[in-house]
Amino acid sequence: MKNALLMLVALTASVHAADLPPPLDRLNLSASASVDVGRDVLGVTFSTTREGSDATVVQAGLKQALDAALAEARKIAKPGQVEVQTGNFSLYPRYAPPTSKGAGAINGWQGTAELLVEGKDMAAIAQLGGRISTMTIARVGYSLSKEQREKVEAEVTAQAISRYKARAADVARQFGYGGYQIAEVAVSSDSAVPMMAQAAPMRMKTMAMSADESLPVEAGMATVSVSVNGVVLMKR
Repeated sequence: MKNALLMLVALTASVHAADLPPPLDRLNLSASASVDVGRDVLGVTFSTTREGSDATVVQAGLKQALDAALAEARKIAKPGQVEVQTGNFSLYPRYAPPTSKGAGAINGWQGTAELLVEGKDMAAIAQLGGRISTMTIARVGYSLSKEQREKVEAEVTAQAISRYKARAADVARQFGYGGYQIAEVAVSSDSAVPMMAQAAPMRMKTMAMSADESLPVEAGMATVSVSVNGVVLMKR
């Protein structure tokens, strides 16, 4: 009885083994693709500082300078082409040097105001630099628009996936396998949209321009990359 039971177990195991698919070997693979594309968005940060003994006067001076700059910037504002927004507006005390009696007392106030202008109409934004007289250029940055980035990413993603599949087939063949199937895959890209006037920043000393001057514009190129990583199962 015992021998018959053992034979039945062995026979059952062999039947199940025959029904199982052939073993699959796992292989980690990665592939990527990238393309250089011209940046199509210009961002400029205008700023001004004021200081004095009266906080109210300093704040009023900052507001006056910002209001005048905003009035000029709004003349070229256009949805999808030129966006205008106010940036940092801060006021803080200035202290006298400390003495033997303790920390120095407040002897004045200093403040800063910023205006951010960003958009695809680079010519209009470049000319704005010469028309704003109450603030100066603090930072200049170039980036890709959302539309441009999404269009390029779609093309680069297709290239990266095609390369991944070609590499999987080639590696499987070199190892002597007849084919492969994808078990796990992840696609990633550098698709974060930069903040206004912060992409590829070109920092400079605060620069003033005369009314007939235009900001020199050279946007340069940006690289859009897509990576595909995953696991393939190589089949005999």
